Parts: sequence; structure tokens; C-alpha cells
Amino acid sequence: MIEKVITLENISLVDFLGIENKNITELASAFPKSRIVARGNQIMVRGSTSEIIQIDDILQSLIDQYHKFGHITQDHVQNLIAREQETVVDDPSSDELILHGTRGTPIKAKTPNQQKLVQLVKENDLVFALGPAGTGKTYISVALAVRALKNKQVKKIIITRPAVEAGENLGFLPGDLKEKIDPYLRPIYDGLNDMIPFEKLQYYMEREIIEIAPLAYMRGRTLNNAFILLDEAQNTTPMQMKMFLTRMGPDSKMIVTGDSTQVDLPKKQSSGLSEALKILQGVKGIGIIELSERDVIRHRLVRDIIDAYARAGRQDQAS
Repeated sequence: MIEKVITLENISLVDFLGIENKNITELASAFPKSRIVARGNQIMVRGSTSEIIQIDDILQSLIDQYHKFGHITQDHVQNLIAREQETVVDDPSSDELILHGTRGTPIKAKTPNQQKLVQLVKENDLVFALGPAGTGKTYISVALAVRALKNKQVKKIIITRPAVEAGENLGFLPGDLKEKIDPYLRPIYDGLNDMIPFEKLQYYMEREIIEIAPLAYMRGRTLNNAFILLDEAQNTTPMQMKMFLTRMGPDSKMIVTGDSTQVDLPKKQSSGLSEALKILQGVKGIGIIELSERDVIRHRLVRDIIDAYARAGRQDQAS
């Protein structure tokens, strides 16, 4: 059991709570396993993590409703309870739709290879998703992790990447290792913001239900009942890759994403991703998907740019 306190600011308590706190009583009756108490301008909620998230969603919606209309009715409370308790779970059997984003936008697998990635994750506990930038491998992986959390298939999401400098010196950036690496994880934060409302995402991260951290922070851990994503895996060393893969605990899934053409390791250092793909080839329970420029869903020029660089690379190797 955990506790959360919601403070009501610039709100008339009678108009919000109702006469004799009837609005809160209505909310409490819908969640008998949790305790909801109004004291002054604070509402204290005690219960399981999943129920607290639901109750907090309803209260935040009621606060928004109050600021729009100046009062809350029992009908408002009942409608929000009904909406929250509907099992609006995106169909996990769909090859295209993964979930609906924060604005109701459907987040889908848009290419055959992205659909294959979704299918491989369904069939395997460990999947390697390879391909150049813009192919959606990270975004789709994050969406699958969010869906698994939403559907209560896992208890947490862990997203990590190696702290390797990409032509920039991390040592001159302020903060600790996590703070230095956070700017490099911006695409993941952007993806999560597309898929989870801001307040809920903040709550998840404060409670470490969603954890985003450098790969070094994974050492010595066993990751149970989690959906784990390793991004930019081409920049792991073989030792780091082995360390990461052996963190998997019971009831967990892993996706490893990487682009073998964007290795930022020192020239004499071999990539842990390349080595893992050779060693693990044919191991049952591991899926591998390679996306290509045909899967790029950014500006049309991105596909042509990737193709041009690939041709130049082949010419260099030939000469």
C-alpha cells in the first residue's frame, strides 16, 4: 500500500468536494480497496499503485473540470469513474494498432517490417531490432513497452543506453552520469510524452515504474516483471552487452535496438551488438528484425540520404 496526497489550489472546497463531501464519497465507493480522505485542501489516497493511478487520473480530470465550470457534480464524478474503469485496452492481437496516444492519435506499425517487429515481440522474450535512424525501431519499441504496462503485463518499464560520446565530450556537461546522458535520451522522452499524459508520466517516473538510466546503472541488478529497452546498442562493448542481456529476470521482455552503421566506439573496440548477433544466432526465444530505408517514416529526403550514405560506404569498401 502506498499513499499520494493531492493538494487543491485556488479551489472552493464546497464546490469541488460537494455538500458533506458527497463527490469524494462517490469516488471512494468506486474504489473500496483504497482509502480516500479529504482534509482541508488536501485529498489523501492510500491503496495499490494501479488504483492510485486511476484515482489520481479522475481527480486531475475533476480539477480541470472545476477550473472550466466552477463546480463539480456527482454526475461529473460518475462519468469519469465509468470512463476510467472501462477496459479500453488496445487489441494486442492487432498487427498495426499498438495503442492510442495522449491526444487520441492511434500509434501503429506503419510498414511491414514494423509489423514484423510487433509480432516478434509477441512471440519472443528477447528481440533485436536493427536499422538506420528514422525507421521507427525505438518509437515502436517504446510503444510496445507502454502497452504492456497499460495492460498490466509488466510492472515497470526500464529504458537504457550506453554512455558513449557521439563526437561530443560528456565530461564537460554538467551533472552526474544520468544528467549527462539525459539529453541523448530526448527521443525516448518525446515518445513517452506522445503516449502517456504528463501528470501520469511524472508519477510513473517518480515511483520508478518507468526508469530511464545509463547502461552502467544496470550492473548487478535482476530485472523482474519488466519491459526493458536497450537503445543505441551498437555502442555497447561485448562485456556490456553480456552484462545487460543477463539482467533479464522472470516475466520480462527485452528489446535491443541499434544501427551498425553508427558505431561511436573507439576504432579498435568491437561492438557488443555485432558480437551478440553472431553468438546468439539461432537461439530459441530470440527474434531478430532488420529495418531498412524502406521503413523510414520521416521526411522523404531522409530515405534518400540514408541510401546515398549506404552507396558511398559500399564504394569506399570496394576501393
